[in-house]
Amino acid sequence: MADGEAGSFDGFYLAEYRAVVGLAFVLTGDLRLAEDLTQDAFTAAWRNWAEIVNPSGWIRSVVSNKARSSWRRRFVSQRVADALANTAATVEQLPDDTSGFWEQVRALPKRQAQVVALFYLDDLPVSEIAGLLGCEESTVRKHLSRGRRNLASRLGVHP
Repeated sequence: MADGEAGSFDGFYLAEYRAVVGLAFVLTGDLRLAEDLTQDAFTAAWRNWAEIVNPSGWIRSVVSNKARSSWRRRFVSQRVADALANTAATVEQLPDDTSGFWEQVRALPKRQAQVVALFYLDDLPVSEIAGLLGCEESTVRKHLSRGRRNLASRLGVHP
């Protein structure tokens, strides 16, 4: 393990938990789901701790993948719920001035949402995002640029 010693999981958990929940929340829009996905990811990290080379990247990658899976499940569930009733399920969200912005981020295509969240929420450089998502830096820059353009259009902000 390159980023720490085998016994440093507790320190890693304490240092990263809040940021990982934040990422999961931005990607899902649901605080309870974000906490669940984060706990699942940390449980998997604990089980595989000796084999993980880049814990920070690994945990964010796992949470991003779990969020993507939850979107799929939520989409199917929502279609079923809409067919059964005309009322939408309520989603508990953090009361915050930026919730409208993050709602728009969640509405972006999934890869754009991941890149924008990692760039702005985690303040990660393009090179680290590329490593986390397993793609080229140019691909990250492309998704970041498209995400910014889409957000500007959705939010009515024009340069």
